[in-house]
Amino acid sequence: MPLLAILVFAAGTFAFRAAGPALAGRYEFSERAQAWMASAATTLLAALIATSTLIHDGSFAGWARFAGVTLAVVLVLFRAPFPLVVIAAAAATAVLRQLGVA
Repeated sequence: MPLLAILVFAAGTFAFRAAGPALAGRYEFSERAQAWMASAATTLLAALIATSTLIHDGSFAGWARFAGVTLAVVLVLFRAPFPLVVIAAAAATAVLRQLGVA
């Protein structure tokens, strides 16, 4: 990636991060708008997780990755500590791949 593109993306990222605190006190959103934005953010996060889990190079990522992420979700729902969630999901994915589950 060219250095100019990196600098442009860095400046844009910084501008977005600085805009939040700078504009926080200037606008008041209704409760309905705040609820909509919260659900929109949750939906975008869920879509990111789904595409990262299920798609790799334009095709299905495989059952091993899906099983690892599913295990992580289950452990999070049971309020397991974060390091345990990461290690268990990675280990499950690795074991399944070693066993030939793609």
